[in-house]
Amino acid sequence: MPYARPTLSQLLTQVKQDIAAGLEGSDPLLRFGNLNITGVALANLINAVYGYLDWIAQQAVPVTSSGEFLLAWAALKNVYQEPAAQATGTVSFPGTNGVDLPFGTPITRGDGVGYTTTADATVSGGAVVAPAIANADPTGQTGAFGNCDAGTTFTLGTAINGIQSNGTATTVFTGGADIESEDSVMTAMLQAYQNVPQGGDAQDYVTWALTVPGVTRAWCNPNGMGAGTVVVYTMFDNSEASHGGFPQGTNGVATGEPRSPTTATGDLLAVANAIFPKQPVTALVYSYAPVANPINFAFTGTSGWSAATKTAVQNAINSVFLQYGAPVTTSIPDIDISLIESEIAAISGTAGFVMTSPSANIPNVLGQMPTIGTIAYT
Repeated sequence: MPYARPTLSQLLTQVKQDIAAGLEGSDPLLRFGNLNITGVALANLINAVYGYLDWIAQQAVPVTSSGEFLLAWAALKNVYQEPAAQATGTVSFPGTNGVDLPFGTPITRGDGVGYTTTADATVSGGAVVAPAIANADPTGQTGAFGNCDAGTTFTLGTAINGIQSNGTATTVFTGGADIESEDSVMTAMLQAYQNVPQGGDAQDYVTWALTVPGVTRAWCNPNGMGAGTVVVYTMFDNSEASHGGFPQGTNGVATGEPRSPTTATGDLLAVANAIFPKQPVTALVYSYAPVANPINFAFTGTSGWSAATKTAVQNAINSVFLQYGAPVTTSIPDIDISLIESEIAAISGTAGFVMTSPSANIPNVLGQMPTIGTIAYT
């Protein structure tokens, strides 16, 4: 049975009783007496020791560990906290043919975020196109801030004769990710402990995908593109939050895969390239982004709901989708609407609502990820 740790009140009572029993005629209950003050101090110290012992016990096993101890337990299974990663893409500036844009040129996004070009480039056809990377966070904690869409406005940080200062992103900037959270490390670590490597089974592909910076969820669809193929679906819930967590880029295979002409790009290429050196040599692995599957909701009995309540309801639905939504049907065939209703019922001020749509469990569809469509409140 579990050890019953004494509370601080119990320790105070015990210490004062021990003082009274050990010093005949003493009264350790006097509020400002020396014995009372000594007893309170001793009880507080003992309580702190109990707390420290509890903390040690939590670090002694992987499932309750935290901080550096969590990282140490994870390292025993070759699971490491993913560092922050910087977003990369290409930018274009109008200019005079033949003028060079040198490597290391500082450029600035419209909102002030700094980037740097990563290769020499020359104006051709009236414009120069150069690869660039977001400047690293000095603290090493963030990187998702560098992700942005094609067409985003950029300006040169230094004037260059023959090149206009205003330009745009010609590709999506992807790959930026914040340092992996402890919760994410815990999830990956427990999966590693619970799933012994099997030389390329379905779970192995999920484990490999989760090592890619920014990947928060992954699924494997064996033979998804025919015999001998593997399709790996991923989501980037944090680094691509502005896109609903969906990876940016195009579906395809790794750069070094010669058996398919369809090479992935963006986030999806990062996943494919990470899996390529680990996969069985005979497998043809495709990195795919799920397609959004909007689900419309309708509620009655909500006339008194405030804007904050409606936001909480939307967050509750998203939470269920995050846990049970999947682009494969083997593990979780559908999402029980009772899970959504119970999450909403737990929100203060929602008593009496009726969810009229959807009226049946929401099926997970191969290749699709359930998302919130419209929500009607009446």
